[in-house]
Amino acid sequence: MSSGQQIPPWLQEQLMKLQQSQQNLQSIMAQKQQLDVEQMEADRALEELKKAADNDLVYKHAGSILIKSTKATLIAELEERKELANTRATVLAKQETRIKESIKEQETKINEMIRGTQKPNPQQNINNQSRS
Repeated sequence: MSSGQQIPPWLQEQLMKLQQSQQNLQSIMAQKQQLDVEQMEADRALEELKKAADNDLVYKHAGSILIKSTKATLIAELEERKELANTRATVLAKQETRIKESIKEQETKINEMIRGTQKPNPQQNINNQSRS
């Protein structure tokens, strides 16, 4: 396509769909990264809790305050949080795979559309041949 030509509406639509898919992928990647951080924090907290004696005082965050709790309760809560994060990570990984496949398909389709619009116009071929 020359620089003077406009992008056809059908190609613009496909490019917008591709851009939306890429944004969705970025969002999923950001969510996965946040889950990784949450899992690392839970692992560190569990590690520290397991070092504490069973009768040691322990506290947990509740917003901007700390609340007294038991070691067993906190361990159970952290294990549950880790399990939930693992489940969410699995779901996000599946979504990531699907979106990556979709992006590949969209890119292939767009490339085919572009190649189709770059083919010489049959009328131009006739005109070029008659000039020879």
